[in-house]
Amino acid sequence: MSRFFGTPDTVRVGQPFIDRRELHELHVHRPLQAGISGTRAEGADSIVVSGGYVDDEDHGDWIIYTGHGGNDSNTRRQIDHQSIDAPGNAGLITSRAEGLPVRVIRGRHSGSPYAPLSGYVYAGLFEVTDYWIRRGRDGFDIVRFKLDRLPEQAPLVTREAPDPDPAYATTTVSRRIRDTALSREIKKIYEHHCQICDEVIPGADGRAYSEGAHVKPLGRPHIGKDSLDNLLCLCPNHHTELDLGGMVILDNFSVARTLDLKPFAEVAFKRHHRLDLENARYQRRFWTREASAASP
Repeated sequence: MSRFFGTPDTVRVGQPFIDRRELHELHVHRPLQAGISGTRAEGADSIVVSGGYVDDEDHGDWIIYTGHGGNDSNTRRQIDHQSIDAPGNAGLITSRAEGLPVRVIRGRHSGSPYAPLSGYVYAGLFEVTDYWIRRGRDGFDIVRFKLDRLPEQAPLVTREAPDPDPAYATTTVSRRIRDTALSREIKKIYEHHCQICDEVIPGADGRAYSEGAHVKPLGRPHIGKDSLDNLLCLCPNHHTELDLGGMVILDNFSVARTLDLKPFAEVAFKRHHRLDLENARYQRRFWTREASAASP
């Protein structure tokens, strides 16, 4: 079974769960014991925040989460150093590098007003925005992760607050994560090389970073398709330039500045991947029309 990133169709933010078995059966958090579900190769798809580490911080919309390893399950004290190479920790680092959403489940504990009084509750989708290694309260090195809650989700509730509206729309988040598998595929095809400048962005841990860019945007009013023939593997700079209309793709797949349509690069293709020319034409027409309208 391949790892699923996002919120399962039958699950809503604020939904309670009796135990780990129910979380497992509904594909919210697959491990029956581990707090992190993930591997270095695939990324981490879910975590459980349950006060198992004294260094954890739960601020509702953002969390400082302690990685796994070196913890005494009986005393909850740290008795050894943690490593970024431990499977769950490496999975969260991959999720940060790939921009993969992480399901956060809160378990019962007294350290957070957002934790349930019993069992578990689904808190929604978060993204890993940072990680670092520091000396913990018990004197051992721990891996710490900062996770920020993604927007456009049902509001969080504390123990004293009423249940959120289960009908709250989450279409934007669903749209954001729907392309995860294809984005990862396009990055794999090009090994994180930008199809315009051929640059690869390395991280301190040796992991490369790139972004999957939709040429015809997915949202309204464009309604582009989430498909490989509408995706490019780009560096952050060229992804931003494409999204902001600073450059367009011509019919011969050369890349030009929108203001003068002078080519400065060509889109590189590998293997079976090709861009649907109609998607490039749509993006070009949209932005050249905008540029013309803005001209005096």
